Amino acid sequence: MKAKVYFTDLHVKKGENLQQKLARLIRTAGIDRIDFDKKFTAIKVHFGEPGNLAYLRPNYAKTVVDLVKERGGKPFLTDCNTLYVGGRKNALDHLDSAYLNGFSPFSTGCHVLIADGLKGTDEALVPVKGGEHVKEAKIGRAIMDADIVISLNHFKGHELTGFGGALKNIGMGCGSRAGKMEMHSAGKPLVIPEKCIGCSVCAENCAHDAITVEGKAAIDHQVCAGCGRCLGVCAVDAIVAADDESNDVLCKKMVEYAWAVLHGRPHFHISLVIDVSPYCDCYGRNDIPIVPDVGMFASFDPVALDQACADAVNKQPVVAGSLLAKRDRAHGDHFTDLNPETNWRVAIAHAVKMGLGHKEYELITV
Repeated sequence: MKAKVYFTDLHVKKGENLQQKLARLIRTAGIDRIDFDKKFTAIKVHFGEPGNLAYLRPNYAKTVVDLVKERGGKPFLTDCNTLYVGGRKNALDHLDSAYLNGFSPFSTGCHVLIADGLKGTDEALVPVKGGEHVKEAKIGRAIMDADIVISLNHFKGHELTGFGGALKNIGMGCGSRAGKMEMHSAGKPLVIPEKCIGCSVCAENCAHDAITVEGKAAIDHQVCAGCGRCLGVCAVDAIVAADDESNDVLCKKMVEYAWAVLHGRPHFHISLVIDVSPYCDCYGRNDIPIVPDVGMFASFDPVALDQACADAVNKQPVVAGSLLAKRDRAHGDHFTDLNPETNWRVAIAHAVKMGLGHKEYELITV
């Protein structure tokens, strides 16, 4: 069985701009079949790390918001806090970063909610039926409280998963801080002694009494539950995730988190293959695109959507002077050539196994 993936290029004619063309694409793809009336609709998007200019413009988000509101829905833009240090580690900084990059209620027509709360600890525990690595996913609570999920994805390269598309935006992006730590790490959080100031806030917030402070904090990994709360409360970023999981296992965990988010409720997915940067929008910088802009894709099937976008990128010529142009392109695959230690096909195969969608697709041009 082939899933339907809808595509349109970035050419416009008089009387229709790109936002209007995006609206026509997602309507043709069938988004109107979803009953939005009075339904809370989470539009999962990456707001971009301050200093990065490759993230999607908020104008595209407004197009999706307007369509949901037109159908009677109650949309909100959302993301979860990051595991690493940066401009989106807590909800206040995250909102500042979103507003700085243009994602405000005034520009997009809806509110912005950071789904896992102030310090990344407001999570829902979601059982993962058939999970190979994850038995209970830790998902930002506001996302699990929503009735409908729409992912608006910037399709790009990624240093751990090969590329970032629908599965990554939903799976990794919707994990709380503890969820992200579970996906990235095989172990428990660590203390960087040189940074620790011995304030004891981590110990006071540890629900399992796993942290002692004698000048510097120390974590007993035999007692630690890996909840990640200590990462959120440390004011000097002295506690970090182990970040020691293999890329293949990380990809599978990410897919199992995506299953937890999407299972049992309506969902729809949009990917814009533009400004295809070599690395994630989580960096406070970006490089020139690795291929020319391709277009906009939409589907009810996140797996087929990711596969179609990957195929489309791999058909493109390499941009001269890009990081990809400087790589040894012996693999016959742009993403593997860019990051040879990654294998994006692991996520696709595992998503098919988990019942998230189909690898085979019919591409319909709009």
